[in-house]
Amino acid sequence: MHLVQRGVLKPQNCVTAQVVCEHVRWQQQDSGGCPPPIRPPPRRPPPICPQIGPPPPCPPPVFIPPCKPPEPVTLYPPFYCCPRTKYQVKWLYINDVPPKTEMKDFVDRMAQTVFWTELIRGFMVTLAHIFKEPATINYPFEKGPLSPRFRGEHALRRYPSGEERCIACKLCEAMCPAQAITIEAEERSDGSRRTTRYDIDLSKCIFCGYCQEACPVDAVVEGPNFEYSTESREELIYNKEKLLMNGDRWEPEIAANIRDNHLYR
Repeated sequence: MHLVQRGVLKPQNCVTAQVVCEHVRWQQQDSGGCPPPIRPPPRRPPPICPQIGPPPPCPPPVFIPPCKPPEPVTLYPPFYCCPRTKYQVKWLYINDVPPKTEMKDFVDRMAQTVFWTELIRGFMVTLAHIFKEPATINYPFEKGPLSPRFRGEHALRRYPSGEERCIACKLCEAMCPAQAITIEAEERSDGSRRTTRYDIDLSKCIFCGYCQEACPVDAVVEGPNFEYSTESREELIYNKEKLLMNGDRWEPEIAANIRDNHLYR
């Protein structure tokens, strides 16, 4: 049992003990009683232990992925364990700054209350504006300037020859998000395509300008006119003749606005 004493084989159960005993007995018979050199035991099937029975089959190896450290779960707000003082926090005042408590500031506030200096300053501002040019205008005899991008009443334009520009491509009708445009077209005898019906319901129009941007020939535009109030909704439904009449009336202003705005289109 010198192998057991040297710590080579440590019997854990009856199966291991019988294997060690048979191996030592076989070594003593071969060497005549002298302790032989340490050699690995032969591969023999282990005997069956009567108390335990045959050994169970080895289960297949199971792949275990490496464990990842769990992410810390923050259940508390930042600086909960170590709160900051008011001198460490950079406050952002969105309201009026609180009044100062120095003696000079206190005297100034008291003087404003006792001598009504705020009321006097207000009178001075009113008196100064009396001698300035007034900012109001006498509408409708005086009107303020309009931007070239102003979108007002719709109009249909013509070419300098008098031919209408619209080619009935129906892009404006397709682009209108309010579906306020209705177009019907037919082919002329010369092969050109022109509209027979062009209606715009200004009570549905949202004045987004998509119709003007989609037109490839600058036929439909939103002119500078904003004084077209009506007494009924029926008067806000413009047909082709009304739109062409608006284009003939505002053609100089419309052409100037397009020329001034061409760099931004």
